[in-house]
Amino acid sequence: MSDDLLQQRLTELEVRLTFIDDTVNALAAADADQSVRIATLERIIRDLRNELSTMRVSQGHDPHSEPPPPHY
Repeated sequence: MSDDLLQQRLTELEVRLTFIDDTVNALAAADADQSVRIATLERIIRDLRNELSTMRVSQGHDPHSEPPPPHY
């Protein structure tokens, strides 16, 4: 293999590696962003569940004491 061909192949591999690195970094950033969003949504859902429980208790509503729906 000639030195020119070897140099050309090496350059092509370096360019590919650069694109792969950019893609990996973009995916890592997207993953971090999604993790933050998921944690935020989990907190919001937990807060809403607590608020709903508080509202049910304040109205004297116990879902376990309700009779089953008619189709049972």
